[in-house]
Amino acid sequence: MKKELIRIKITGPLLIILIVTILTAFPNPTSAAVTGTCANCHTMHNSQGGSPNMLPGQTGPQGLLLKGDCMGCHGMGTANNIDPATGAPQVYHTNATDLAGGNFRYIDTGGDSRGHNVIDLDSNNLDDVLEYAPGAFPTAHNEKILSTRITCAGNIGCHGNRGKPEVMGLQIMKGAHHKGESGAMLTATEVYNSYRFLKGVKGFENDGTYKWQNRDANNHNEYFGNTTPMSGACGTSCHTSGGVMPPNKTMSGFCATCHGSFHWLDDPLGDGSGIGGNTASPFVRHPTDVVLPSTGEYARYNNQDLGTNQYRVEAPVARATDGGLAGISASVTPGSDVVMCLSCHMSHASQYPDMLRWNYAGIIAGGGANNNGCFICHTQKDDGL
Repeated sequence: MKKELIRIKITGPLLIILIVTILTAFPNPTSAAVTGTCANCHTMHNSQGGSPNMLPGQTGPQGLLLKGDCMGCHGMGTANNIDPATGAPQVYHTNATDLAGGNFRYIDTGGDSRGHNVIDLDSNNLDDVLEYAPGAFPTAHNEKILSTRITCAGNIGCHGNRGKPEVMGLQIMKGAHHKGESGAMLTATEVYNSYRFLKGVKGFENDGTYKWQNRDANNHNEYFGNTTPMSGACGTSCHTSGGVMPPNKTMSGFCATCHGSFHWLDDPLGDGSGIGGNTASPFVRHPTDVVLPSTGEYARYNNQDLGTNQYRVEAPVARATDGGLAGISASVTPGSDVVMCLSCHMSHASQYPDMLRWNYAGIIAGGGANNNGCFICHTQKDDGL
């Protein structure tokens, strides 16, 4: 039977309906721009019904016509880890379930060592122990915590465009929430197209049901790493015309812009800084941006046989290629996946000292196969092997 090619000419309203149907059937997977009622976040005259139109706990007018500052939107201190009205993730709350970055409330309940002491949390939030960032490069990053104090966003902070001392806080985030992307963040040239607004960092933002959580093997963020740490002090390679950014676009490289000595490969200061000079053990500081070995105890990440290593959110790894950021992977592959800062630490705050993901004082070598903490990677150390 001869097959005939049928051509249908679609014009006018029918064509418009078809286009709209196609666009809605296949939404843009990278869009995470803030949506909803403008009044959730903004107030035109800082007034409504004869009273200041502010978020609870906020005082005085805020920049960008906002009802609150960073913590006013993201640190309300309620029992909600995600605000039900605005959908904003909460970095300070009383909920038993923390989000991926942790919970600044642990600083109040456990002390300064539990997290980053951001001034946004409390204008009197001074660190009682540290005078500068641990591992800081003293001749270039000698900002004193006790005098400068770190912020959520800006020059002495993490989010937004760092490197503009005259612009901090809300101003440095202008436009990012409205243009924000999610999913695979592979461009990382601007605040809005960088992982979690950390300018210059690549990654994959969990945008599913548990959007803001590292919940389990099937629901977590993916982080970008490298197979070799940065060599030498960050120096001018981090200070670009677009602000301070990690030259390798990794999460550990980002942390190194303040905590350099913990993440440099060699000894640029001549005082024993760096991880030990190369990527081979023994190290003087725990390495980051190095491959999790595929031999010995490491080949059994999570104490499983190679090839069946299930991802543990208690000790996340980074992916060394853009392809590894295409989606959420439930497994870890020793020999290609990467150890990073967030493998051990939380980014905001944790319930344990030094912002660790577990109680370091409770990690006991030869104490039995508990398969927790350090032993997720060092799988034989708790067996006494």
